[in-house]
Amino acid sequence: MKTFVLMTKLSPEVAKQMKERKRVGRVWLEQVKKKCPQVKFIAHYALLGPYDFLDIYEAPDEDTAAKVSMISQYNGAFKAESWMAIPYKKFLQLTEEI
Repeated sequence: MKTFVLMTKLSPEVAKQMKERKRVGRVWLEQVKKKCPQVKFIAHYALLGPYDFLDIYEAPDEDTAAKVSMISQYNGAFKAESWMAIPYKKFLQLTEEI
């Protein structure tokens, strides 16, 4: 499994509905579990900055990560980006090869 970081920015309309956030978040998570059952979430964070949420998860491939981002956009995200994350030890190993 590969590790990904999902960075989400809500649309202005959805951001104004904070009282609905718990319900909308559950719907999103249920859809991800249904459409991408192999995805394993590691951590969820709300942010105070240019993005509203950060989710760390494992997925088998980039196509599955793209689906997670698309499900986020379908559920009101203005912007959803899945970034691949490389474990630091692996990163250091790669630097020795260059």
